[in-house]
Amino acid sequence: MGEPAKPGILDRLQARFGWFDHLVRAYQRFDDRNGGFFAAGLTYYTIFALFPLLMVGFAVFGFALSRRPELLSEIDNHIRAAVPSELGQQLIELMNSAIRARASVGVIGLATAAWAGLSWMSHQRQALTEMWCEQHSDSAGYFRTKLSDLVAMVGTFLVSLATLGLSALSHAAPMAAVLRLLGIPEYSVFGAIFQGVSILASLLVSWLLFTWMIARLPRESVSLVESMRAGLIAAIGFELFKQVGGIFLQAVLSSPAGAAFGPVLGLMVFAYVTAYLVLFSAAWAATASEDPRAKPVEPPAPAVISPRVQVDEGLGTRQTLTAMAVGAVGALAFSRLAHWRR
Repeated sequence: MGEPAKPGILDRLQARFGWFDHLVRAYQRFDDRNGGFFAAGLTYYTIFALFPLLMVGFAVFGFALSRRPELLSEIDNHIRAAVPSELGQQLIELMNSAIRARASVGVIGLATAAWAGLSWMSHQRQALTEMWCEQHSDSAGYFRTKLSDLVAMVGTFLVSLATLGLSALSHAAPMAAVLRLLGIPEYSVFGAIFQGVSILASLLVSWLLFTWMIARLPRESVSLVESMRAGLIAAIGFELFKQVGGIFLQAVLSSPAGAAFGPVLGLMVFAYVTAYLVLFSAAWAATASEDPRAKPVEPPAPAVISPRVQVDEGLGTRQTLTAMAVGAVGALAFSRLAHWRR
C-alpha cells in the first residue's frame, strides 16, 4: 500500500489559520451559490434603473428652470458661446422642448424608476437569501412582498446618497468649497480634521447600510451579530474602493477617450464591486457558524465490558458417531487406493 497523500499548502494554511479557513469557506459558498452571476445581474439592474432616475432629475431641473427665466437665458448664452453653429441652436431647442415636456417626462421617469427599482430590490433580496440559505420559503403575498421591497428600496437609496455625499467631502475640491463656505482658511488644521471626520462618518453610515442589507433584506431570519461583522468588512472594502476609484477616475477623465467612456465604465465597475462586496460579506457571515473546529466534539460513549463464561462440554453422541463414520470411510478409501497401486 502507498503512503497517504500529503495535504496541500492551502489545506495546511486552513488547518493553521482560522481566519484563512473561514475566508476559503466563504468564497466556496459564494462560488457555489453563483455569487458572481448575481453580482453581474445586479449591476445590470443598477444601470438600467439609473436612466429613469435621470429622467426624474431632468424633470425636476426643468421645473426649476421654468420658474427662473433669467437662469434659463444664461444657460442659452453659454450654449451659444460654446457651440456657435446651428448645432448650438438645435441644442437650445431640444432643451426647451424637454423643459416644456417636463411633466410627462417626470411621470414616465417615476413609473419606470419604480418598476426598475423594485426589480433591482427583488433580485438583491433573492441573491442575499441565496447566500444565507439553501432552501427558503416565500410565504408573504405578492402585494406585501412588493410593499416591503419598496420600503427597502427607498431606505437603501437614501442611505446610499448619504454615504456617497460624506465620502465626497473627503476629497480636496469639495472639502475646500465647504471650508470656504464656513470661512475657514483652506490650509488650516481644520481641513485634515474635517476630512478624517467625514471618512469616519461615511464608514459608519456604510456599516449601518451594509449591516441592514445583509441582515434584513434576506427573506429568511438570519444572525444579526454575524451580519454586523460582515457589514463592517463590506464597509471597509467599500470605503477603500471609493477612495482608490476616485483617484483612478480623475486620472482617466484627463484624456478625451476617458472623458467619453470613463463615467459609464466607472459606474459599471462601481456597481459590480459594490454588489460583489455585499454578497461575499453575506457568504462570509453565513459560514461563520459552520467552522467544524468551533463545534465541540462529544467524547465517545464508555465501553462496557461484560465477560461471558461458556463451558466446553466436548463432542456430543451424534458428533462422535459422525466422526467415526468419516474416519472409517477415509480408511477404506486409503486401503483401496494402496491395493490398486500394487
